[in-house]
Amino acid sequence: MCGKRSKCSFSRLEVILIICLALMIAVTVVLLVLHLLIKENPSEVTANYLLGVGRADCTGPVAEIPLMGYANPDQVGGGLLMRLYSRAFIVADLDDSRRVVFVSADIGMVSQRLRLEVLKKLKNKYGELYRQDNVILSGTHTHSGPGGYFQYTLFWITSKGLIRPSLNAIVNGIIRSIDIAHQNMKRGRLLINRGTVENSQINRSPFSYLENPESERSRYSSNVDKEMVVLKMVDENGQELGLISWFAVHPVSMNNTNRLVNSDNMGYASYLFEQEKNKGMLPGEGSFVAAFASSNLGDVSPNTKGPFCVNTGESCNNPQSTCPVGGATMCMAMGPGNDMFDSTKIIGQNIYTKAKELYEKASQEVTGPLSSAHQWVNMSDVLVELNATHTVKTCKPALGHSFAAGTIDGVGAFNFTQGSVEGDPFWDGIRDQLLGKPSNETQACHKPKPILFSTGEMTWPHPWHPDIVDVQIAAMGSLAIVAVPGELTTMSGRRLREAVKREFDSHGTPRIDVVIAGLCNVYTHYIATYEEYQVQRYEAASTIYGPHTLSAYIQLYRGLARAIATNTVQDLPRGPEPPVFNIGNMTLLPAVTADRVPVNKTFGDVLQEVRQQYRVREVAEVTFVGANPRNSAENATEHNFLTVERYTNTSDSWHVVQNDASWDTRFYWTKGLLGRSKVTIEWHIPHGTELGVYRIRYFGHYRRNLSNNHAVFIPFEGTSSAFEITAL
Repeated sequence: MCGKRSKCSFSRLEVILIICLALMIAVTVVLLVLHLLIKENPSEVTANYLLGVGRADCTGPVAEIPLMGYANPDQVGGGLLMRLYSRAFIVADLDDSRRVVFVSADIGMVSQRLRLEVLKKLKNKYGELYRQDNVILSGTHTHSGPGGYFQYTLFWITSKGLIRPSLNAIVNGIIRSIDIAHQNMKRGRLLINRGTVENSQINRSPFSYLENPESERSRYSSNVDKEMVVLKMVDENGQELGLISWFAVHPVSMNNTNRLVNSDNMGYASYLFEQEKNKGMLPGEGSFVAAFASSNLGDVSPNTKGPFCVNTGESCNNPQSTCPVGGATMCMAMGPGNDMFDSTKIIGQNIYTKAKELYEKASQEVTGPLSSAHQWVNMSDVLVELNATHTVKTCKPALGHSFAAGTIDGVGAFNFTQGSVEGDPFWDGIRDQLLGKPSNETQACHKPKPILFSTGEMTWPHPWHPDIVDVQIAAMGSLAIVAVPGELTTMSGRRLREAVKREFDSHGTPRIDVVIAGLCNVYTHYIATYEEYQVQRYEAASTIYGPHTLSAYIQLYRGLARAIATNTVQDLPRGPEPPVFNIGNMTLLPAVTADRVPVNKTFGDVLQEVRQQYRVREVAEVTFVGANPRNSAENATEHNFLTVERYTNTSDSWHVVQNDASWDTRFYWTKGLLGRSKVTIEWHIPHGTELGVYRIRYFGHYRRNLSNNHAVFIPFEGTSSAFEITAL
């Protein structure tokens, strides 16, 4: 002890202990600070994967090509609202021993011919690096993209055959997007988040959904899947690379009267996200890539006002979706906006806003090895074990009568109605005479579906539907992507997700996040539950392999999950390879003829000028002497049909502020007589546009026929007068 007058001193041991205590406190404080910093900035830590992202144009011809989705041969392209893009994401182990590629393309769906041509090009370029087992191709399911990229006959009917320029544009766009991702691989991390999207979907077949067991339905708060899953990609320095969002809603905010090529509500969400992250860049430019991919959207509509009779205004939300006057053709669902453009913006904005929130808050890390499993399966002949004593089989493809009725998002024709469980003697008689009667075996297999087209028994000039189908799962550590070759209904998707998750859990791989990627690899229409199949609304009538289609897929995907979980993928049989038909350019499209101009005019001349002044939220419009846009699709790379340019006084020059990928511009092509045509360009001047002097420019190619049966395509341009945007 220290005396009253003596100094207090510490022994050497006490000094050492005090120093150690101080060091321990300091280390603890530093560790706590580091922990908080890491929690605030989860991207600024060790990388787990090699990551690459890429985006490329896959728009193709925007005129005269039937649009793919509503199966309406009269709905042909007549211009451009937004460009279509392929967005590619590559994930590799740090030692680059394994890779997985996910591509989301702004197209109606991936066709078998498209996938096979992409895989062939990838093999020629990269050898065995990118293969059928580790490359997933998914379509967003926009109904406003060019068709004509199928090899099966049924799809030729509304697409007017196999259209090479359309197919080539998509194949080349997908390859280019993968090339860009491949060339920009970086060490990085994956983060996942999920949340609920409100006010953006309804179930368009609620009466079918109610056929599912009440005990099953009671587990869910809604008859649609409202959950969005977001996968965030950052490099090891925290630089943002991109995202993939999966959310179940049909991109049919643009209805079947639309003629402008565009990527609909999901594409608008991508547009907003990429514009936000690629500041100062034009649409389609910049390194950040945002894909809004499809999921189990089969019975999910964005037309949230629901179905009404367009002639009377009364509700037609009934099991057959029919109206007292006009029948089924009058029953249509409407979106939340004043028109289809407004509805597209509202739904796309909702999806973007939730994705942005989930992206910014993403903190759960995806870790673990990569793996992928794939098989080709003859879906017309799958033996399904329902339980220990009961087995059933899938059927040869066939479409029911309610397929022709369409949906409340896009009605069919004639007197077909949804919910038809009996055939119609009139239409059955016409079918029997023109296409042949379905066999007794196929009719029995598909019961209670009354068969309209027995496509599995129709082979001229080529098979009408695929038998050989891809099933595939790609696992990125704790995330499993189930690539489905069609449109799962809400409950079908839930059952498949749960079955795959249970399979992983039962083989020692718990806490797997399972997402459904829709419209992948080959298109096989819809996949309804067995219970939904019994009432034969549109989705069930379009479940082409019969009532046990979903059970077959669940069995197959469980097998893939088991192989991944037990590391036995190498033992999976490859299955029968799909055919490639020798088709060439078989199309009923009108030939592209020589372009001509009115007397005393030349290509690009202005026919109707802009006004001298506009205000924000008005529409600047100009009309030019035009040429067929199909010329440009085949003879230009990364081509813009239009630009909006602002004059800068300081440099005495014009600078592009909008292009034809911008939501606010619209490009209309009108075909005239004797090779003449005109182009009208609209700029819907958005809020926030800087005041000043602007002009609109048009770029095209005209065709000139030569005497030796050859043609040349000559570029031209036109420019509006300058106009001023003034204050309100």
